Amino acid sequence: MDDFDDDSFNDVLGAMEMPTAAKQPKVDAPAATAVNPAPSNSTEPSGSGRPAPGKPASNPHCVLVHSKQRGNPILKSILNVPLEFRDDIVPDYVVGRTSCVLYLSLKYHNLNPDYICQRLKALGKMYELRVLLVQVDTPEPNNALKSLTRISLLADLTMMLAWNAEEAGKIIETYKQFEKRPPDLIMERVESNPHQKLLAALTNIKPVNKTDAAALLHTFGNLGNIINASEERLSQVMGLGPRKAKKLYKTLQEPFLSK
Repeated sequence: MDDFDDDSFNDVLGAMEMPTAAKQPKVDAPAATAVNPAPSNSTEPSGSGRPAPGKPASNPHCVLVHSKQRGNPILKSILNVPLEFRDDIVPDYVVGRTSCVLYLSLKYHNLNPDYICQRLKALGKMYELRVLLVQVDTPEPNNALKSLTRISLLADLTMMLAWNAEEAGKIIETYKQFEKRPPDLIMERVESNPHQKLLAALTNIKPVNKTDAAALLHTFGNLGNIINASEERLSQVMGLGPRKAKKLYKTLQEPFLSK
């Protein structure tokens, strides 16, 4: 990747159609699918081409898989949703009506750095959620990931990293399983119980953990008593010790309001 020509890279990206608005999967006239530079039984991404007139999935719960992905080891890890192999899709995997996945081995990307740009040109503005699933299979991934991060920002991609084939398959499976789930399902939950709120607040002070927080509340009864306790008294709480007590005391004595 150190020998990668930035000027050439920028030229390719400049010619790409970058999404500027919400995208819908579109259907065009059929055309030939580009030949995948990797063998059909390899773990490299499938070829790119224009989608044929869409025949719907026989099962709406299926992950649509490009036929050139047959033999990819990540498929062995997709156990909880059915698969349907298709030749008329552009991305490697379709995990929802407006969601797709492009799979890329980092080792393959190092050998063919222009490949992902060609795939993105073929994908155009199709799909609202476009995931670039990168399998990190090289010992020194930093430079390649930096390049792919740049591409993802320019091309409106969500980049996901998998450290082995099993993890990559599970990511695809999870996207499909959560296709129609509400967004608040994965949002952080705010505790409504006052006791739980106090525990959460205390554990925000490093290195206080949940056990320490529970012991403090059990010993002092409320937050006011904890704040007014001396450093020595705090250190006597079971499991806290001098080091944590010193940090906790220092934090609690700092002004909570700044001018």
